[in-house]
Amino acid sequence: MIVLEGIDGTGKSTQVRLLSETLRKQGVRVTQSREPTDGPFGRKLRDSATTGRLSAEEELDLFHKDRQEHVETLINPALKTGEVVILDRYYFSTMAYQGTRGFDPREIRQTNEQFAPRPDLLLLLELSLDTAIARIGVRDGQGNEFERRESLQLCREIFHSITDDFVHIIDADQPVEQAHEAIMAVVQPALVSLLDQDAP
Repeated sequence: MIVLEGIDGTGKSTQVRLLSETLRKQGVRVTQSREPTDGPFGRKLRDSATTGRLSAEEELDLFHKDRQEHVETLINPALKTGEVVILDRYYFSTMAYQGTRGFDPREIRQTNEQFAPRPDLLLLLELSLDTAIARIGVRDGQGNEFERRESLQLCREIFHSITDDFVHIIDADQPVEQAHEAIMAVVQPALVSLLDQDAP
């Protein structure tokens, strides 16, 4: 299970697509997904990101419900059949973004890890704030709440507080293809190692 994370503007979706395509070409069975999902809870979250109509508590509750459904209906079944699951955001994003709204990131993690499997790899795409803001087109506080400089800075600090062995920092300031190569340099040996462990 491979998760790509990072503040807005780091190019996660592009890198998830490239990674999935490369592994499929190598004959690896891949399930690619994202959070929030396109399910009923995820759609409410996406609407709220635009309209800002939900309270912080309501959003956090929806993130948990969306993820529980995601784990039960897609993530766990795919892992059980031996597929590589590649996710564009996971509970680490909830730690970071809801952490900017006053919740304790450690408590969010503990709650999620009661039902959500830990990834084998967490690829954290690192980008300067100026570049991120330029990419997402936020100027003078425009854009939604999470896209303001202060929130992005705090999000980045929370992401950097995740220091598990499965975390790998990827420089997202470099061109897309070079970032993809850096990701493959981490993923390829990890896959070989995991496949060796699974071998009879």
